[in-house]
Amino acid sequence: MHSPPPHLESRSWLGPPIDARSLFAPEHAALMATLRGLAPADWTREAVPGWTVRDLTAHLLGDFYGRLARDRDGHQEGPAAGETLEAFIHRINQEWVDACARVSPAALVDTVGLMGGQVSRSFERTDLDAPSLGVSWAGVAPAPMWLDSARDFTEFWTHRQQIRHAVGQGTDPDPRFLSVVLDTFMRALPHTLHEAEAPVGTQIQVRVDGPAGGTWTVTATGPRWSLAEPRTAHPTALVRLDAETAWRLCTRGIQPATALARARVDGERDLAEAACRIVSIVY
Repeated sequence: MHSPPPHLESRSWLGPPIDARSLFAPEHAALMATLRGLAPADWTREAVPGWTVRDLTAHLLGDFYGRLARDRDGHQEGPAAGETLEAFIHRINQEWVDACARVSPAALVDTVGLMGGQVSRSFERTDLDAPSLGVSWAGVAPAPMWLDSARDFTEFWTHRQQIRHAVGQGTDPDPRFLSVVLDTFMRALPHTLHEAEAPVGTQIQVRVDGPAGGTWTVTATGPRWSLAEPRTAHPTALVRLDAETAWRLCTRGIQPATALARARVDGERDLAEAACRIVSIVY
C-alpha cells in the first residue's frame, strides 16, 4: 500500500486524494474551442463583475504563466509586507489584466493556446503526494499537490463556464469535468465548519444529485471536522443540492440563502446552514 510522506500524513481529514492530471488537456481543448467560437462583440461582454470576457481570458493566461513560473521555473512571488493573501491575489490578478489591455483577442487566444498546453503537460507529470501551495479555502498550507492541482483545475473550469454564460451558453454538463470540480470544491467543508460546535461523531452530509454528483460526509472529530471518517446511515443533517446550485454556491455565483431555498434539508437546520456557507475560491 502506498503511504503519503510523513509531512503530509496529517492531511487525511481532507478525504481521499483526487487525480485531475489527465483532465487538464481536455479541459484546455474545451476552453480553446469556446474562445475560438466567440464573435467579436462577445469579447466585451461582462463575464464577472468588473471584468469582460477579454479580461477573464487575460486572467486565465496570467494563471498559466504563474503556475509555470512556480512549478517549472522555481520563480516565487508572495504578498508584500503586511499584505494579506487575498489582497495579494486580487492585486496581481488586476495588474495582469491591466497589463494585457493592449493585447488583441486574437493574440490572447494564440498565447492562451500555447501556454495552456504547457501547463497541461506540466500537470501530467506532477507527483500528487508532493507538498505544494496552500489552499486557503480548505485551511491547509502546504497542501498536497493533489489538492493544489485539483484546485487549479476547478479554477480553469469555472472561468470557462463564466465565459460561456457571458455569451449565452449554459454550463458544460460533461460529468468527466464537473464530477472532479464538485469533489474538489467539497474539500472546503471541514474548514467551512471549523467554528461550528457539535459533539464528536456528529455528521453532516452534502449530497449532489445527477451524473456528476456524489455524497460527502463531514464528521466532528474533536480537533477538527474531517472527510476521512466512515459515514453513517443517519447523519445529523443532510443537504441535497442539484449540481448547478452546488458549484455556483461554492464559487459565490449564488448566495447561501439562495442555495438553501433550492435545497432539500433534513435534520438539524443550523448545521445545514453552516455547511451551505461553503466557499471554494479565494473570495
